[in-house]
Amino acid sequence: MHESTTAVASTGAMIMAAILFVITYAVIMSEKINRAIVSLLAAGLMIVLGILNQEAAIRGIDFNTIGLLIGMMVIVAITRQSGIFQFLAIWAAKKVNANPWGILVMISLVTAVTSAFLDNVTTVLLVVPVTLLITEELKVKPYPYLFAMIFSSNIGGTATLIGDPPNIMIGSATGLTFNDFAYNLSPVVLVILAITLIPIYFIWGRHLKATPEARQRVMQFNEFEAITDRRLLKQCLSVIGLVIGGFVFARFLGLEAATVAMTGAALLLLLANWGRDAEHQSKHVLDAFNEVEWITIFFFVGLFIVVHGVDSTGLLKLLAEKMVAATGGDLNATAMVILWSSAILSAVIDNIPFVATMIPLIKAMAPTFGGPEGLMPLWWALSLGACLGGNGTLIGASANLVVAGFAERAGQPIRFMQYTLMAFPLMLMSIAISMVYLYWRYL
Repeated sequence: MHESTTAVASTGAMIMAAILFVITYAVIMSEKINRAIVSLLAAGLMIVLGILNQEAAIRGIDFNTIGLLIGMMVIVAITRQSGIFQFLAIWAAKKVNANPWGILVMISLVTAVTSAFLDNVTTVLLVVPVTLLITEELKVKPYPYLFAMIFSSNIGGTATLIGDPPNIMIGSATGLTFNDFAYNLSPVVLVILAITLIPIYFIWGRHLKATPEARQRVMQFNEFEAITDRRLLKQCLSVIGLVIGGFVFARFLGLEAATVAMTGAALLLLLANWGRDAEHQSKHVLDAFNEVEWITIFFFVGLFIVVHGVDSTGLLKLLAEKMVAATGGDLNATAMVILWSSAILSAVIDNIPFVATMIPLIKAMAPTFGGPEGLMPLWWALSLGACLGGNGTLIGASANLVVAGFAERAGQPIRFMQYTLMAFPLMLMSIAISMVYLYWRYL
């Protein structure tokens, strides 16, 4: 009698958690209410309805992800004040003699490399304004440049632990390090970036032309004038070097990524405020903290609690068993299902809640595939699918929406359908390349 009552109670909790989860997703997708409000309210209801207690809810929050994001956001907020990102964009344009197609390639490379070491949202925030300035001087349409920038930011962000939030979440949940991501994903990312530029060239690149006078104007830009604070620049580059070193040697040092990022942020705040009086220090620290995307941070906090609530009822374990049964327990088939479903779903919904749901789902498959080590191909499939899938539509990744916002303010709006008709097939091509790579290297 007692066992049947417990079973009914656990089934009730599972159904309640599932309903709350579906409603949360639906409201987030509708974009009618701010996503941070939705996730925090849903997290509160998980506790109020008795699915979790407060202690269990706090255990569900992945501090490593939160700490890493906040630390890197503070570092970037201070670094952008030095003007280094504008310097890079102008330097890249001049390296190719202001040739319109050459500039598109160089800006794509700068965006991809920067997105690998900072998050892709920050990268586009800094590179888009300079790109719009250069295209205006050249009298060429900015759309191809912005399109290429969206793609290269999401592709570049796939290469490392810190490039894209899904990778931060996967790394934190599995203990995979900066080196693991760079070693396993960089090769395919380089291939995808190179191949993606080929159709972009045939669609737009070969038609991009600028007059000699316009090119001369761009060549007269002085990239060194973009550097507004040389002392700050040296401090920022030194700290970023230490932080990346910390990520590379994290396992050897016995440190988590969040510790490295938070310590780096604190060190940079100390250096940038050294010698200032207390009042100026408070203002500068507040300015840096105001640059942190708190909406994203609290969205993560709420989301982790919601997903932990669903996981605690055993629903995700049940779904994992169903997925394994559907693929016959075959690792190859499971990896391909995860890769393609991650890509297509990440194109139409935000990839962060999707990945938050998939992580415990994949973890529950460990017994089928011989323990955590056997899950490695599935983690790489999830990372490639979720990060690259974000390119498929304008709402697939946060960086896409940031670029679209800039374009609209500049009077060059990016239309949803216009973007999707070009982007979705190119995204599927990148996933097909990823599929070949996964088969060749792991399966």
